[in-house]
Amino acid sequence: MAALAAYLAWGLFPLYFRALRQISPFAILAHRVVWSAAFLLLVLASTGRLHGVRRALLGPGALTYLASTALISSNWLLFIWAVNSGHVLDTSLGYFINPLINVLLGVACFRERLTRSQAVAVALAGVGVLALAIEQASVPWISLALAVTFGLYGLVRKRAKIEPVEGLFIETAILAPLAVFYLGILSACGAPLFGSTAPIGALLLSTGVVTATPLIWFAMGVRTLRLSTMGLIQYVSPTSQFLIAVGLYRESFTRAHGAAFACIWLALALYTWDTLRRATRVGGRERLGPYPR
Repeated sequence: MAALAAYLAWGLFPLYFRALRQISPFAILAHRVVWSAAFLLLVLASTGRLHGVRRALLGPGALTYLASTALISSNWLLFIWAVNSGHVLDTSLGYFINPLINVLLGVACFRERLTRSQAVAVALAGVGVLALAIEQASVPWISLALAVTFGLYGLVRKRAKIEPVEGLFIETAILAPLAVFYLGILSACGAPLFGSTAPIGALLLSTGVVTATPLIWFAMGVRTLRLSTMGLIQYVSPTSQFLIAVGLYRESFTRAHGAAFACIWLALALYTWDTLRRATRVGGRERLGPYPR
């Protein structure tokens, strides 16, 4: 239930950030960073887990957090901008592509060998993206950028070897001074820091809780569930975004989108089948990468 709640919450993020569309994406990101750092500090202090943060910062891999911070902040900013610019369908496509990007990164960085099913899955996804690019006469850069930035973020975080909550606190804490400085400039220029209405202000203040709570649920689920189970549940998030984009926001879903999504869904079916088969063979206790938002 915790894992399902986490992925469902991430899938509903477009509804939350769309409600803040009167605020600039940079200001939303700044609020998200500040209040996430504050909330996570309370969580870690109340559970006696700050020692993990100190150990990570004093360890040999401390500089990797600068890279992971740059990647996750870029991913967050692009996601917020895309949602508030009417590109929820593109965000859905990006997070459907992400598992296949992870496969390619494993090959490139860890010299992992692709199984035949994985190779076919990656090729099918490439065909889908290429078909969409040809039909629209442009590269689906939003989808690819979201998938690549989060894939690289997962790669960096895998090397850091730290729990999700502690890692996110370090990343938001690194960004917090810049975020506070940016919000201070906005205030000095006369812009209302918390929007023009009380509901908008409440949503901005809640960005920390909204960001951290699904991560805590995810951490609870990933400790006990099999890789095969988590691999299936992860598609709740982009599927929810897809339904919101097409069903609620009425974003254009063309024949090219249909062909692209069909190829990618078929690729993910092959990828998931291969993952289930291999996880069953090794006992299904492999660890997943980091959280998807």
